[in-house]
Amino acid sequence: MSGLEGSLFKWINMVKGWQTRWFVLEPEISLLSYYTSREKMMKGVRRGCVRLRGAIIGIDDQDVNTFTITVDHKTFHFQARDGEEREKWVRHLEDAIARSTYRYRSDQAQIMSGSASSSRNSHLVMFDKKVSEADTYLQMVIDQSAKIEQRINEIEDEEERGKYESLKQQINDMLDHIKHSIVLLQIAKNTANPINGIYNGPMKTDPDDTATPVVVRQRSKLVDEIGSEYFEACSSRSSVQVPETSYSSSEGEEDFYDANDDPFSSQVTTPSSNNRTIVEPASRLSDDPFVTANDNTSTNTSTPTSLKKQDSIESPLKDVGHRKRNSKSLPLRNDGSLDYDAIYEDESDNDLSMESHGSVITHLLSQVKIGMDLTKVVLPTFILERRSLLEMYADYFAHPDLFIKIAEFKDPRDRMMQVVRWYLSAYHAGRKSAVAKKPYNPIIGEIFRCHWNIPEYEIQDNTKVIEEGPVPWCKSDQLTFIAEQVSHHPPISAFYAEHYSKKISFSAHVWTKSKFLGLSIGVHNIGQGIVTLCDLNEEYILTFPNGYGRSILSVPWIELGGNVTIKCPKTGYHAEIDFLTKPFYGGKRNRIQGEVYAPNEKKSFLSIYGEWSGLMEAKWNDGTKTKPEVFVDVNRIPIYKKQVRSVIEQDENESRRIWKEVTAGLKSNDIDVATAAKFRVEQKQREEAKSRKDENTMWANTHFKSAGEGWIYLNPLSHRLTLEQR
Repeated sequence: MSGLEGSLFKWINMVKGWQTRWFVLEPEISLLSYYTSREKMMKGVRRGCVRLRGAIIGIDDQDVNTFTITVDHKTFHFQARDGEEREKWVRHLEDAIARSTYRYRSDQAQIMSGSASSSRNSHLVMFDKKVSEADTYLQMVIDQSAKIEQRINEIEDEEERGKYESLKQQINDMLDHIKHSIVLLQIAKNTANPINGIYNGPMKTDPDDTATPVVVRQRSKLVDEIGSEYFEACSSRSSVQVPETSYSSSEGEEDFYDANDDPFSSQVTTPSSNNRTIVEPASRLSDDPFVTANDNTSTNTSTPTSLKKQDSIESPLKDVGHRKRNSKSLPLRNDGSLDYDAIYEDESDNDLSMESHGSVITHLLSQVKIGMDLTKVVLPTFILERRSLLEMYADYFAHPDLFIKIAEFKDPRDRMMQVVRWYLSAYHAGRKSAVAKKPYNPIIGEIFRCHWNIPEYEIQDNTKVIEEGPVPWCKSDQLTFIAEQVSHHPPISAFYAEHYSKKISFSAHVWTKSKFLGLSIGVHNIGQGIVTLCDLNEEYILTFPNGYGRSILSVPWIELGGNVTIKCPKTGYHAEIDFLTKPFYGGKRNRIQGEVYAPNEKKSFLSIYGEWSGLMEAKWNDGTKTKPEVFVDVNRIPIYKKQVRSVIEQDENESRRIWKEVTAGLKSNDIDVATAAKFRVEQKQREEAKSRKDENTMWANTHFKSAGEGWIYLNPLSHRLTLEQR
């Protein structure tokens, strides 16, 4: 792929903000240079440069115009005019990084082999001579044009001198073209035979060699100022020594590189940037070292090459499976067996640093492309959270009192506000630690069941047991929950909760679509949930935000982003909530802002702002209250612990029983044992799928059924209450 020139915006600092710069991509020397203007570029006055070898390109999934380059412990921020221009620059930069690594490896291989083609060298020597020869002829033209220009300037008659101005301009234009051609020749020479990525200029030839004419003349001062200075500046674009580190001349002006909250943090990844890296370019360039970003390449997702290293870990399954587990750190039952219930309930966790597993993660990232769906990519076991995704969905009801209180309000406006309050309080409980981890991917047919006891409703011995409910041993004053993995490809989870006494239920389905964004992973939650108030025949339809796992090569962390809506078709009340991702130039994490609207109103009557992981405040826009008030503070309200049946009593398809060995392996920090157990679970699923295919049978879900584009619970509370009233 050829070089690229053009203007982009570059972030300078908080005072100067975004400034226009002229950028020149020189893939042959793996360098991105930038200048304050195109004219400065022509004069060779470089403002700064970014080395591309080993660089990481980052994009922002929320902003289609910006991208970053992280290298040499600095992060440079750029902004294009639109998404199309950004994609063009990113593709060229990505290809330059890949070529740089490819050339480096080729050079290393040649050095190791200790052999070089003498024929190739002879051609390069001849090429070098021609470059020197062209340089000499260029200087002759510069000398002659300088004399012509001097003669024109000596003409005293202004009218007469004006007649020759066009000639002088044509001469200068011709010189520009010739100089540019010389630069291209030098670039070609450097590309053919780079020395550590640096072009050192024409080689010295034998002085007796008559192939190169020697013109010795005293050049005038004018020539030195106009001719050779300009040529040397242009030539320096290819013969320039690639700096040891990327730099910007505005560094003394506090040029902004990184946006970490902690200035002493070792991270170099900006939270709002989703980074992409080319570590193993051979996997992308295939057999052709010059495949470009525009070439159509395919990835076999059924057996992804990213699993090669992972497979090497998982292959000796029998040996790993029989390895003695270190059970000193694991709780035991009275009979000496592992207490899996205690393992699951223990939410303490060791801090996870991807740097300690850098080679595995780097290998994985080198095999996937930007925007690639990660559904079928098996991630390393050590980044897993010790629970299933189905169990994580139960965190929506970590504050069950807020949920059931929706049904207690008489005013539809109050009910809408309570739905929003419960919804916004639902996300902080799912984050068990500051380090982001990925829950287990549920296997098809897997279910998770639990319930909550709410102190306001003391459970009596004679309280009615709801055997038809999602958890058949629970009573009417308990909030019950069930989740089922209803589809494997695509991965769709459905879950349902109800409180019989309050006549309120919630049903949802979510299709998690993972997307590779470089050094970040985006999880798009496609689907919806419905809060149903059975007595009022009222529904609140809501959507879900997207999740982002940032900085996956260092200390990964989670943030939410995107717009969600909550609508009540019957009353006309609705809310719009924005989950805001952290900007790179300051700002806080986990921020939200929302507006709640009355029926047929374009102006909201309530504005909500704050952090979904902390305090959220409300401002009334209808004039009823002048000061903001606390809407909900999740750090000041209790989290109710969910009650889960003991693992030993669970059915074979229940989450905690399915993943118990994986969870125990992760808890004891025995990654080999956890990986082997995970493989056994997934292999069993593959064998069952193959058996169904051979028998031409379809999987039959137990608790949910498809309805149009969604999924619904087979026996919802509203349906059962209708039957009871008949």
